[in-house]
Amino acid sequence: MKTKVTEEGVLIPKALLDNVEEVEIREEHGIILVVPVPSVDPILYLGTEPVACEVTDASENHDHHLYGMAR
Repeated sequence: MKTKVTEEGVLIPKALLDNVEEVEIREEHGIILVVPVPSVDPILYLGTEPVACEVTDASENHDHHLYGMAR
């Protein structure tokens, strides 16, 4: 798809944006990127569905349990 750049910029057709409510527009190495922004920050749900396991010191020694690093 090609479109003309006007005084206001470029109009992106809504059909290309699906159900996106907000986008981030940035330029990287001469390329203009239009990136959808999640409507809800996924980090807010971190830890809401913890995994049950037999480890009792996961929060204190997470590097050891995740990466096998020495304590």
